[in-house]
Amino acid sequence: MSNPIEIKIDNKEVKSRLLDLAQRSENLRPLMKNIAGIFAYSTEENFKEEGRPKWENLKDSTIKQRTKNKQWPGMILQVSGQLASSVNTYYDNDSAIIGSNLEYAAIHQLGGQAGRNKSVEIPSRPYLNLTDDDFEEIMNSINDYLK
Repeated sequence: MSNPIEIKIDNKEVKSRLLDLAQRSENLRPLMKNIAGIFAYSTEENFKEEGRPKWENLKDSTIKQRTKNKQWPGMILQVSGQLASSVNTYYDNDSAIIGSNLEYAAIHQLGGQAGRNKSVEIPSRPYLNLTDDDFEEIMNSINDYLK
């Protein structure tokens, strides 16, 4: 039976980097602030481009109603601008959050039944949606922060 082999690495640079990494991970607030900013920018782009990917077009009846009210032509989900302006971010040491406190915000994000007797089908138009590029930017932020 052979004796076990033990290898020790005494490298001050490795120890220093590991200590630095541990210290940086104690204060993630600057990183979370940056991620919240990415969320906010992405959401603004979603409203501007009417979805990424594109949202379903408005129904003819909605266009007719908006035309009658002198709100068409216009942009989807932006008749008054309340939904877009209600979106806000929050961050702390452990998280980055984006959302809206408007009662009707979720139905536009997720879709579903709305109106009297839930008789109107609202299609999902996810305005709080991150693209692959957004995820890549978040990963780059994390990597930059931990360097």
